Amino acid sequence: MRISKGEIFERVFVNEEVNLQIDQEAGSHVKIHVINASFSITVNQLGEGCITEIYGLENLHGDESVTAETHVTHAVGGGTSNQLVKFVLADNSRGSFIGDLKIAPDAQQTEAHQTNRNLLLSDTAEMRTRPQLEIYADDVKATHGASTGQLDESALFYMQQRGIDKQKARQLLVNAFMKEVVETISDEKIKSDVLLLFEEEAF
Repeated sequence: MRISKGEIFERVFVNEEVNLQIDQEAGSHVKIHVINASFSITVNQLGEGCITEIYGLENLHGDESVTAETHVTHAVGGGTSNQLVKFVLADNSRGSFIGDLKIAPDAQQTEAHQTNRNLLLSDTAEMRTRPQLEIYADDVKATHGASTGQLDESALFYMQQRGIDKQKARQLLVNAFMKEVVETISDEKIKSDVLLLFEEEAF
């Protein structure tokens, strides 16, 4: 798929597996959200001044298994990209994130960020993450990072001390973790539907 010069391509996929390969021309803007599904997204910035945004949010239960894969290449300069992928894993669920970010030698004045954050709600859930960053240009701003942890027990205790039962406290903390991704959805109706979907979940 080619996104023409100056074009805006924005999509939100919910419970739908995604496999996209996108070439961006100058000044185009790609913004993709994938909620609760495996995905593989490849984006090549082929023109100056492109914007790429990829957001993934996976809320897994039981024996569910999801793989999230991103490949973003800045072939020319002046572009920006932001990748934020979050997993919440309960029960025996399995998650995998593979993130590939490349900045070519001619892609000066590029700004690129890749982040993967994961929350484990059980001792038997498993997360594998493999972020990769390849930079061949000098004048760039680029970051990448990955973290995996559990719910903050002190925050749970604090909320219970104020009359919130443990199950509700867990739900509030998990929703707060997921909200960072949901809030980046531009369409208010879709954003509201996704928030409602997660508020009805039990943790």
